[in-house]
Amino acid sequence: MQRTVAVLNQKGGVGKTTVTLGLASAADAARRRVLVVDLDPQAASSWVLGIDPGGPSAAEALASKRANTRDFVVPSAWSDHVHVLPGSADLQRLEDGHVKRLRALLEQVEDDYEAVLVDCPPSLGDLTRSALVASAHALIVVEPSSLGLRGIGGVADVIDEIWDSHNPDLELSGVILNRVPAVSREAERRIDELARIVSRRAIWSPSIPQRVIINEAVGARRPVHSYGSRATDTAAVFDSLWRKVRGLVRS
Repeated sequence: MQRTVAVLNQKGGVGKTTVTLGLASAADAARRRVLVVDLDPQAASSWVLGIDPGGPSAAEALASKRANTRDFVVPSAWSDHVHVLPGSADLQRLEDGHVKRLRALLEQVEDDYEAVLVDCPPSLGDLTRSALVASAHALIVVEPSSLGLRGIGGVADVIDEIWDSHNPDLELSGVILNRVPAVSREAERRIDELARIVSRRAIWSPSIPQRVIINEAVGARRPVHSYGSRATDTAAVFDSLWRKVRGLVRS
């Protein structure tokens, strides 16, 4: 599962979906095919990608013992380069499901894409563990605030646990900082604290700055790259992060 990347944190509101969508937007701009797997019952990434409730979903695929994954993957409204295995509220009832089933589903389609990006729910339950079992790479998304860093050690512990018990190919491949203010001593202190937990080397650069255009793109259900000059610096950040992801999945 070299091409599969789990984007996670047990805390909600830190921007896992923002990062997943930003990477998908950068891949789209580079004309690279990606699959977004939405494991969050709130299905936010599916909605932004133009997928409304009622169609095929990850929950249906996971509930079927002999699913053909391609029957549940749908094209996004963004472009033919971005496909989606949509989330739905039904994922909630699968929180205690079989953690190896997602891996079997993604093995059927991984070679169709440059990368598979799994948007995990804000928890360390079986859905997130399923994503880690199915992935070669884990990316933790963190907001540099006192609340944003809570539980990071627990996330790293679960990654180690999955590596030890289910998936020896899994790596904590990086930590992405989201919503970083231009100047903030508090943010600098929290980044130093994070470096003590995961190591400075694990923290990816560039970080994602606080920008209104990101929220605007989400609300309009559009890729951030579609905003042209209004999103030049933000798009450049996601382009750089996408290049790092490509380096991971191609190594």
